[in-house]
Amino acid sequence: MSTPRASWRNTTHDWAADVDLGHLSHIRDNPAEFAPGGVRHLILEVLAYPADEAASTGAGRCTVTLHADGSVSVADEGRGTDTRIDEQGRPVKKPVMASRDLRFFDDPGAEVLADGHPRRGMSVVAALSEWLVHTNRRLNGSWTQRYEHGVPVTGLEPVAGDGTTGTTVHFLPGAHLPPLADDLRLFASAWPDLAVIVVVAD
Repeated sequence: MSTPRASWRNTTHDWAADVDLGHLSHIRDNPAEFAPGGVRHLILEVLAYPADEAASTGAGRCTVTLHADGSVSVADEGRGTDTRIDEQGRPVKKPVMASRDLRFFDDPGAEVLADGHPRRGMSVVAALSEWLVHTNRRLNGSWTQRYEHGVPVTGLEPVAGDGTTGTTVHFLPGAHLPPLADDLRLFASAWPDLAVIVVVAD
C-alpha cells in the first residue's frame, strides 16, 4: 500500500529527502573526526546496524569480507533496509547512506563502538568511501544502488530475488584513510547476539 511520504514517521533517519549534501560534505572534510582509526571504524559503523537487529531478535549472522582490491563487504541475514512505496507509486529507501542518523550523529552521549569511538551512522561510511554499493533483499522486493563519496549515482536498480532477505554493503574506503591494521574478530565480538565471520579473499 502506498502512503504520502510526508506522513512517514522519522525514527532513525529523515524520510523527507534522499540526500543531505551538506551533511556528507561535512563528513568528507573531517575524516579524522568521523573515522578515527580509519577502515576499522567504518566496518564497525556498518556492523552496528545488523547488531541492532540481532539484539532485537535475539540472534543474527554477518559476514565481513576483506577483498584483495582493498574494498570491504558486509553481508547480513536481516530483514533488509526499510523500503516503501510513495503516493506516486515509486519505491523509496530509507536514506541511511546519505543522511544523518537521527539517533547518534549529533548526540554527545551516543553509543560508543568497540574501538572506543562514538557511533555516527552509515552516512560516515558512504561519505568516506570512493564508492559504495548497497544491495538490499526484502520480502517485498530486492534492489541495488551505487554511491560515490556518499552521493547516489544510480537509482534503485531491481535485482532478482533469491528467497533470502538481508543487506550487503560493499565499499572501497578513501585512500586517505589508514588501512585495517587489527584483527577485526576481536572488535566484532563486542556484540554477543551477532555472529561475525571474517573472510580474507584472495
